[in-house]
Amino acid sequence: MKLVSWNVNGLRAIQKKGFEEYLHGSGADVFCLQETKLQADQLDIDSGSYHTYYSFAERKGYSGTALYSLVEPLDIETGIGHELDNEGRTVTAEFDDFYVVCCYTPNSQEELARLPLRMEWDDAFRSYVKALEEHKPVVICGDLNVAHKPIDLKNPKTNERNAGYSIEERDKFSALLDAGFIDTYRLLYPDREEAYSWWSYRFKARERNVGWRIDYWLVSEVLKDRVRDAAIEADVLGSDHAPVVLYLNK
Repeated sequence: MKLVSWNVNGLRAIQKKGFEEYLHGSGADVFCLQETKLQADQLDIDSGSYHTYYSFAERKGYSGTALYSLVEPLDIETGIGHELDNEGRTVTAEFDDFYVVCCYTPNSQEELARLPLRMEWDDAFRSYVKALEEHKPVVICGDLNVAHKPIDLKNPKTNERNAGYSIEERDKFSALLDAGFIDTYRLLYPDREEAYSWWSYRFKARERNVGWRIDYWLVSEVLKDRVRDAAIEADVLGSDHAPVVLYLNK
């Protein structure tokens, strides 16, 4: 089973850069998107055989998530019961043997202006996925807007008080893992360096591979033995993020 997650940084923009070709050639059973940045009346996607589900932000041209699935889910839910649900940050699909939660975690912004709200979100999200886990295992994906360890970004020392690498954000991510979730990429590749999923558009950062790993596939502990492989498709262009991939044994 192949699952793909991609922060597309604007679905309409990436359509012009080969998104549909990548989608249909991916072979993904589940394909999750973050930062779709559109409204329902702006959808014009050839989704082929996929069942498609969107969570739209109230604010136009902002945030938004989506989940495409070859198998029709048993149920779909948007939101986690937090005030930021109006930003379209999650889509949850229930399948026979697990949930898939597509998430676009709020950015703490410059000078950590939104950090207190981000901390509230992280706590609410952890509670949400743990509540789901009482019913069946959970698979979490998306742009979680945090590089967890020094190995997960090019310049850890100079970013210690920047959004995405503050100690507060890293501690909340640790709390999510401690609650029983596994970072599948680090499960398989614990020491792999320079494995990044996001690069700034400035200073030729992608060309120089000056990046951050902030896009993830996490799984409940009980699914650990089903993890076959994980990948970052850094050669796939069109966004400032790369698609991240999880392969699960059925």
